[in-house]
Amino acid sequence: MTTHQRFRKFNTKEAYPEQSLDNDVCMVVRANNTVYVRGQTAMDLDGKIVGIGDAAVQTENAMTCAKVLLEEAGSKLEDVVKIVIYITDRAYREPVYRVVGKWLKGVYPVSTGIIVQGLAKPEYLMEIDIIAEIPA
Repeated sequence: MTTHQRFRKFNTKEAYPEQSLDNDVCMVVRANNTVYVRGQTAMDLDGKIVGIGDAAVQTENAMTCAKVLLEEAGSKLEDVVKIVIYITDRAYREPVYRVVGKWLKGVYPVSTGIIVQGLAKPEYLMEIDIIAEIPA
């Protein structure tokens, strides 16, 4: 039987007041020993956008938030098994991947990188999706 724990529940109408949305979501779901982290961006855990125009600063914020969220769910960065990195311009690849590489040094997750036209807010230059597996 799967037990789901949902951390930091919120509604999108609060996070995106400029958009007409009404979705109940959360920042992290733990399903048994698997942890799914909501895509992390330039938005810090207090809802403030940081690093406008600077992909590396946005990535530092995203990884800082991811670490906190993983720990709240009983996991840690060393448990990360998969990441998907979204960037809005190929020029952001090096600064974003350097920061992610620093945070996940020695972890060796599988990784997918995607260049997209845009993300949820125009200020976002990058987003990282994370899945972790807590060792049994």
